[in-house]
Amino acid sequence: MTDAPRFTTLGCRLNAYETEAMKRLAADAGLTDAMIVNTCAVTSEAVAKARKEIRRLRRDNPDAPLIVTGCAAQIDPDSFAAMDEVTHVIGNTEKMAPETWRRLTPDFIGDTPRVLVNDIMSVEETAGHLIDGFGTRSRAYVQVQNGCDHRCTFCIIPYGRGNSRSVPAGVVVDQVKRLRDEGYNEVVLTGVDLTSWGADLPGQPRLGDLVLRLMKLTDIPRLRISSIDSIEADNALMQAIATEPRLMPHLHLSLQHGHDLILKRMKRRHLRDDAIRFCEEARALRPDMTFGADIIAGFPTETDEHFDASLRLVEDCGLTWLHVFPYSARPGTPAAKIPNRVDGTTIKDRAARLRAAGDAAVIRHLAAQEGRTAQVLMEAPDMGRTEQFTEVTFATPQPTGQIVAARITGSEGTRLTATPL
Repeated sequence: MTDAPRFTTLGCRLNAYETEAMKRLAADAGLTDAMIVNTCAVTSEAVAKARKEIRRLRRDNPDAPLIVTGCAAQIDPDSFAAMDEVTHVIGNTEKMAPETWRRLTPDFIGDTPRVLVNDIMSVEETAGHLIDGFGTRSRAYVQVQNGCDHRCTFCIIPYGRGNSRSVPAGVVVDQVKRLRDEGYNEVVLTGVDLTSWGADLPGQPRLGDLVLRLMKLTDIPRLRISSIDSIEADNALMQAIATEPRLMPHLHLSLQHGHDLILKRMKRRHLRDDAIRFCEEARALRPDMTFGADIIAGFPTETDEHFDASLRLVEDCGLTWLHVFPYSARPGTPAAKIPNRVDGTTIKDRAARLRAAGDAAVIRHLAAQEGRTAQVLMEAPDMGRTEQFTEVTFATPQPTGQIVAARITGSEGTRLTATPL
């Protein structure tokens, strides 16, 4: 009897979604008894974590093939190929190709190079794979965009994902219709730089155009957008926020910092006031809107004054869910060449203070929900999420995958508690 491949996913949700697609590709190819590590490259610590995981897997499984893929493998394939523990290294484009997985099976006839990684910048198409649900049968994910045309000075991800490329709107509509037919009540649009969707398509449609088209042509009860760059939010997207109750009132924003000088040194396209103005406008259009945000602590040259501006941004923008990243220099990025005047202890302290501000914001958000009603999409018999993506627990089992009307009774930790109506 053979074992199914064992996947380890590191890093972002997009990696997790793509792992689900790889599981299907590996199964279709007949690959068994293999370990696959889908790596992340967002920080130096993420790469170190990948290497540690690879060594651990090899110690625990001395004989199984070990395949490394993901952004870290795409950016620096030779360093992973030099690890004795690694059998094959495959790139971010290659990992979505059925032929790659056939070449990795033991009965493949022919030579399979140890490294299968091509130039990501030459890729012009977005893989047409569809990820049918991730973890539960309640929510499905549609990758509508990949890559990034921007070059923020701290970011290595474009070198792992390539330039921005979009899935045509018609293909997205067909995918969402199929998922709805399969019983999904929520679809999440995903991408690396989601608000750049459409720039490479005929007529250069915008993300808001895609959202409005999905609202018009499908009956999906809930549509959710993953991380966006607020400065690129178009008029149609703002219209959808204002007029489409099926578009969920939760946006995760790529803000990164709260001080204009650091934003300019990061080569971001917005200033502090732009971020605040967007949050105010979105909340005016949709009063129940909640925001998450990515914020970096300890960027080179960040002073106490600069950091305080980021700390104040949590309140000034009304942020609730924070993803805090201690700055980590990535070789090959312009920021890595900036002399770093912020020591590691200070970076760690600032990150902790940002997280504490985020924790306090979550507590305020939870307290404000008590006594309200919510539509909860059940991910498990006792747990689901509100429209704002807040976790809710129930004392009695509810039907997984269904949207349950509930009254919020309180909170426990970072979750709300509720009873069905």
